[in-house]
Amino acid sequence: MKVAYLGPHGTFSEEAAHRYFKDEHIDWHICDSVPEVLEAVGDGLADWGIAPIENAIEGTINMTVDSLLVNDLYIAGEVILPVSLHLLGTEGTKEEDIQEVWSIPPALAQCREYIRSLKVKTRHFDSTASAAEAIREAGRNDVAAVASAYAGDLFGLVKVRRNIEESYENQTRFVVVTKDKKAPADAKKTMLQVIPSDEYTGVLSSILNVFSALNVNLTWIESRPTKKKLGAYQFFLEAGYGVQNPLIDKAVAVLQTYGHEVNILGSFSATKLD
Repeated sequence: MKVAYLGPHGTFSEEAAHRYFKDEHIDWHICDSVPEVLEAVGDGLADWGIAPIENAIEGTINMTVDSLLVNDLYIAGEVILPVSLHLLGTEGTKEEDIQEVWSIPPALAQCREYIRSLKVKTRHFDSTASAAEAIREAGRNDVAAVASAYAGDLFGLVKVRRNIEESYENQTRFVVVTKDKKAPADAKKTMLQVIPSDEYTGVLSSILNVFSALNVNLTWIESRPTKKKLGAYQFFLEAGYGVQNPLIDKAVAVLQTYGHEVNILGSFSATKLD
């Protein structure tokens, strides 16, 4: 079995992938971007892919949503990974000696108050893992990286300061995708794409009222441009029932009666990692 995920080594995506897929005979396919992960599955280079779709602080990761459609993939699983950020340095690094902190902009933003208290410069990298690796390669005690404990262990760094993020409820949600459009028997959620028949006042409200009338809870709602014209949007809805539930069929049937295009993008259950 081949599994694609976003690299390089030490990323949160790698941690999520390695903790979710536990088969000893997995052939890992490391990609340079989220679209490449989903393209690898779509093109048959990997059997499965795992990609971040939402962060509790940063919100929806739009490139994942868009790439799902382009590659005609099916969401068969969900992984929720707690995100803890630490200040990592080489052995002997002291907090008071740090002059510069390295990481990706979102991670730095999630630790803004702490970094501001250090009164240091920041330097941007393309991943928390590459920042951590650069600290190891630099071998200096006046720089540090904001990254995960997983990355720190991988690159042999020490935690100069633990849990420097401002929100201790930070989590990232990953979707597990495949080309096989078969829902797990125990699926608890269904992801749908709804393309309105026309743009008119209250169109989103009318769509949501269908689920409300059926007493179907929606756990996630996102809008994305149809890319056909300015102001034209499609909606992504996550319903709190698996696709095997008759209420999902009813909701789809009613929406289609109204002339809306409805596509089921996946049905799955959540796996929460500690």
